[in-house]
Amino acid sequence: MPEGSGQGSGLVSGGAPRAALGYSPDERLRLQQLRVLRRRWLKDQELSPREPVLPPRKPGLVEGFWERFLQPGGFWRNQVFKTYNAGKFFTVRLLIPLWLVHYYVKYHITAQPYGIVESKRMLFPGDKILETDEVVPPLEVPSSHH
Repeated sequence: MPEGSGQGSGLVSGGAPRAALGYSPDERLRLQQLRVLRRRWLKDQELSPREPVLPPRKPGLVEGFWERFLQPGGFWRNQVFKTYNAGKFFTVRLLIPLWLVHYYVKYHITAQPYGIVESKRMLFPGDKILETDEVVPPLEVPSSHH
């Protein structure tokens, strides 16, 4: 076998000994420097408690009003909350039940005869209107002379 063939000898194809397969001192130094730079870059990505540093916000007229209005414990915020609760109570506990009772009484427990008219009967002259006890007057037909 030729001496540089790489089979069974301590040489790799090309003639370099196997012991020289590791990194050279320059390559090791470069890799170490890259590791240090990567670690430093990753550490720089972490935010401190003071970050992010943003310029101070200057809200406009409407936005400033709403920020002050919606602060917890503010007088007007409490007034709006109380008004909302009162309105909700009035609507849910009083208005809707009263409307349901009114509907039921009006359309289901009416004592007045003909309170609900499903179909109106025809009225002729001389008939009596039951709700008002009026008599329908006779129909006046003007004389037609053609």
